[in-house]
Amino acid sequence: MSFVTPEIAWAPLAPVIIVLGAAAIGILIESFVRTPATRRIVLLTLSVVSLVAAAAVAAVQWATLDGAGTIVLDGMMTVDRQALAWQIVILVFGALGALLFAARTRAGEEAFTPLGSVAPGTAEETLARRKGFQVTEVFPLALFAVGGMMLFTSVTDLIFLFVALEVFSLPLYILVALARRRRFLSHEGALKYFLLGAFSSALFLFGAALLYGATGDTNFVRVSEGIATVTGLDPLILSGAVLVMSGLLFKLGAVPFHSWTPDAYQGAPTPVTAFMAAATKAAATAALLRVSYEALHGLAWELSWLIWTVAILSMLLGTVVALVQTELKRMLAYSSIAHAGFILVALAGFPADALSALPFYLLSYGLATLGAFAVITQVRERGEDGTVLGEATRLGQWAGLGHRSPWLAGAMALFLLSFAGIPLTAGFVGKFVAFSAAMSEGAWPLVLVAVIASAAAAFFYVRLIVLMFLTDVPEGQEDAVEVDHSPLARAVVAITVIGVVLLGIVPGPVLSLFENAGVLLLGAAG
Repeated sequence: MSFVTPEIAWAPLAPVIIVLGAAAIGILIESFVRTPATRRIVLLTLSVVSLVAAAAVAAVQWATLDGAGTIVLDGMMTVDRQALAWQIVILVFGALGALLFAARTRAGEEAFTPLGSVAPGTAEETLARRKGFQVTEVFPLALFAVGGMMLFTSVTDLIFLFVALEVFSLPLYILVALARRRRFLSHEGALKYFLLGAFSSALFLFGAALLYGATGDTNFVRVSEGIATVTGLDPLILSGAVLVMSGLLFKLGAVPFHSWTPDAYQGAPTPVTAFMAAATKAAATAALLRVSYEALHGLAWELSWLIWTVAILSMLLGTVVALVQTELKRMLAYSSIAHAGFILVALAGFPADALSALPFYLLSYGLATLGAFAVITQVRERGEDGTVLGEATRLGQWAGLGHRSPWLAGAMALFLLSFAGIPLTAGFVGKFVAFSAAMSEGAWPLVLVAVIASAAAAFFYVRLIVLMFLTDVPEGQEDAVEVDHSPLARAVVAITVIGVVLLGIVPGPVLSLFENAGVLLLGAAG
């Protein structure tokens, strides 16, 4: 028996290789660089440089791509402009997230516990804090997560997609549990995220097994061909498709797969929440598009009930529950659930325009999300002795922020208006193109629900703006909140403000690029 060595086109995989290679090097740095402060600087530099380099390589590949794209690993991966567009978006989020990971307060406090392997509040943790220990492993963990998300955007095989899902999920489970303050909340959020994530992975894998049993293959295109030709197995095929979609909808944070979102968002270190909220949604949307359009497009009519139901439930539950929240991170968590519904609106009927509309929507949403959480990291409680404590996340603590720091309050107001879809912000253009995609398939009732939900959601966004600018600081609470000026966090706020404004005022060039990327190369067909 002769063994034929497979030929692998490594060049199209260069962006993914750069990121995962940097993550492996980061693990070695963890082992050999003993000084925490030096290790932190080296790992931050490595992370940002590798992510920027990977984005530059992906951009060059986009500009020089021959034809529709390249099939890699015998049809298990496809590198086309759609995949490259999503990869660049995720790399941008990863670079901004890395800057937030490294941000510190004026007193030198970072967002992560000094020793993640011990129970909260123990003597070991106190000693580690006094000795200046730092959990710098967060940088290679974030790189592994980004690498897995990049794979997630281009995989064209159900089993390989499951592997990519676990590659980026496992680091996130760890990162959520590493908050410096509110450690029990952090552990609770991580545990819920892990358990429900394992359950959703099992659903996805079971669905892939059912589709394999019905069609005899796990490749997206051959699954699509099997769906079109196999007879007598409709219940098996539809059950598998629903389970696969359910596994992806969990990562999107859509109802009824949303219950991990509020606890994970609230408990996680705020930089992790920012990174997870922006990048995970983008990766999940990219995979959902590729699975829907390449593997399950023949079931568009049968799956429409699932997409419509989940979209409506997500928009309604996310909006209604966010209205009654008094904790800012939980409010933004429920807002993200509503946005998951808006994303699914664009998928109604599987319109071709969704392939260009959703990358823009996720770019605008991700920039505003990263910026909003970067602002949250800088608004902090102050103890009676004057020491700066954790983030001030109760809504009442943000009263009068416009007087304390007009720049930060103005930036936060811009991000909130973008979430609400107010004109001249990126969020307005994102919602417009997403809803237009749904309208092209006649899904106007779903768009009507989305518009009503957007109008209702504007209330809790505007409520915070009113608190910041039109509400006085409660008497006796003037010194209870302090604005901490972290240079790295402020850099993230500035970059995201520029992005949200430019995408809102002159979206044309970026929309044109995404329209150019709005084509999927069908992997197995070539």
